[in-house]
Amino acid sequence: MLDCHVTAVNNDTSTISGNTGIEFPKHLTDEVGEYLVTGGGFFDFKGRDGLLKTIAKFVPKSHYLYQVIKDSKHKDPLNLLVALRNFSAHEPSAGPGCAPTTIREISAAEASGSGGGL
Repeated sequence: MLDCHVTAVNNDTSTISGNTGIEFPKHLTDEVGEYLVTGGGFFDFKGRDGLLKTIAKFVPKSHYLYQVIKDSKHKDPLNLLVALRNFSAHEPSAGPGCAPTTIREISAAEASGSGGGL
């Protein structure tokens, strides 16, 4: 997902230029695009809605990436994918054989509140 985001920023820097007040060149290197998207940290967002908010900072809402992620048919799969990603990235005991019984358990933990799935 980060690569898609960086590619979208590199294809059109007008939105990020408008949001920051900084005139960026027409195309950026992948490394500069990644830094702009992550702020030098991690590519963090909470669920599909958080991803949409992040994307909207860098590309217009009419952009194909925003439109595909916004499509309601992708909402549940993206939320589950984010929950699984967060579980594997943040759960200290996560490893082979340590995953919850179902992805629904991960999703429920994520929905239980801030840091609920951590």
